[in-house]
Amino acid sequence: MKKRALISVSDKAGVVEFARGLVELGWEIVSTGGTYKTIKSAGVPVTYVSEVTGFPEILDGRVKTLHPRIHGGILALRTPEHLKQLEEQGIAPIDLVAVNLYPFRQTVSREGVTLAEAVENIDIGGPAMIRAAAKNHQYVLVVVNPERYPAVLEALRAGEVGAELRLALAQEAFAHTAHYDAAIADYLASLGPGERFPRELTLAFDLVGTLRYGENPHQRAAFYRDLRTKGPCVANAAKLHGKELSYNNILDLNAAFELVREFEAPTVVIVKHNNPCGVAQAATVAEAYRLAFEADPVSAFGGIVAVNRTVDRAAAAEMVKIFLEAVIAPDFEPDALEVLRQKKDLRLLKTGPLTGQTTDWMDLRKVNGGLLLQEVDRKVADREALKVVTKRAPSPEELEELLFAFTVVKHVKSNAIVVTKNRQVLGVGAGQMNRVGSARIAFAQAGEKARGAVLASDAFFPFPDTVLEAAKAGIAAIIQPGGSLKDAESIAAADAHGIAMVFTGMRHFRH
Repeated sequence: MKKRALISVSDKAGVVEFARGLVELGWEIVSTGGTYKTIKSAGVPVTYVSEVTGFPEILDGRVKTLHPRIHGGILALRTPEHLKQLEEQGIAPIDLVAVNLYPFRQTVSREGVTLAEAVENIDIGGPAMIRAAAKNHQYVLVVVNPERYPAVLEALRAGEVGAELRLALAQEAFAHTAHYDAAIADYLASLGPGERFPRELTLAFDLVGTLRYGENPHQRAAFYRDLRTKGPCVANAAKLHGKELSYNNILDLNAAFELVREFEAPTVVIVKHNNPCGVAQAATVAEAYRLAFEADPVSAFGGIVAVNRTVDRAAAAEMVKIFLEAVIAPDFEPDALEVLRQKKDLRLLKTGPLTGQTTDWMDLRKVNGGLLLQEVDRKVADREALKVVTKRAPSPEELEELLFAFTVVKHVKSNAIVVTKNRQVLGVGAGQMNRVGSARIAFAQAGEKARGAVLASDAFFPFPDTVLEAAKAGIAAIIQPGGSLKDAESIAAADAHGIAMVFTGMRHFRH
């Protein structure tokens, strides 16, 4: 008896060549709808599924393969008992199922897609056939990925498909249907109302590619994209030039871009090891870059640069003066690209216009044996909610500077202290085990420039020691969340040194 393959694919890549290869090996092809037409029009012999089932496609194609002559042929074990039952019912075994599913993720990623359109792209028969074939993979080959076609044909030509490949194909098949169902659940949940944190969490991401390695060369790594996320971000950016992105590049690009997008004025952010080492605003991108670099030239070497404006030639000319890993921006002027491409390894990423935040709300963190999920911290200090707690109120200019500094400190690893003046970061203290330690690092970096500058803290001061250090450095104004049991002592210390201090009532821990 001829071997029989059932082929019904949404992604038609390579399907004609695959079908032709099977026919050359003596196989019979059964197919449906558009796949049948594609194979037949290529001159490859193919049988329409209705000829096998003896039943027409009905309900606009919603029912065509959900039939015992299909599922019996897929699910039957090749035992005498099962084969006898197939023969009694006039059912031929199906030895290969090549199916991939309606493009649900691509459909719901389109702008303006309706619920009706999304529902119509929920595949029913496809997952049933895939799961049936994967369950019976000892006897039935299941192929959901067109890239597998050559390997399957090669194995068949060699005479036998081994257990290892059969198992790998089955695993890939169940992953394919699991991803598909996760995408549907995720989309329906996004329509709301519904639980933001459901009892069973499903995540659906698509592989962008494997990376050379992870944080360190001995760690394997890959990058995945959420196709449903719309808007400018690292995952959706187009790479225009340079080497392949590394694991650490992607982390740092995300950190830099998420900070720079917070600002409306022309701003440049330089990030090193996931922390901003330079941030500045100015009338031009070139001047903002120069000021951001000036904040910490040592750390800026080998850094990641993010810009919230189109990069022009003047800015590019500044950037190529040192070694940088990558630059991410909404766009690059052609002559800026000409300058930047002189650095053959410099990665250049274009995000498109900054039209607001993306639709992605999830902040995920893996722990051993579990997963932490929270909403992304998108809050910023509300100037109307600021509370002046010292005798001296900040001047209007100081208030604007404080808001700038507090936005930057939100993106610095805790414990975090940031010193700024004239919309330029002068010192950053990040990731220390105590807050006064972070402050001392920031003051040492800022040096004499700290005099008359402002200080932002991501969380309250547990003791007045940070205020006292700020007074020594010449800080003029402080912004912090407040809420410590010893707030009164910090306020008294600020008053004693003529420092203005405001409370935001909002903490920005970043562990």
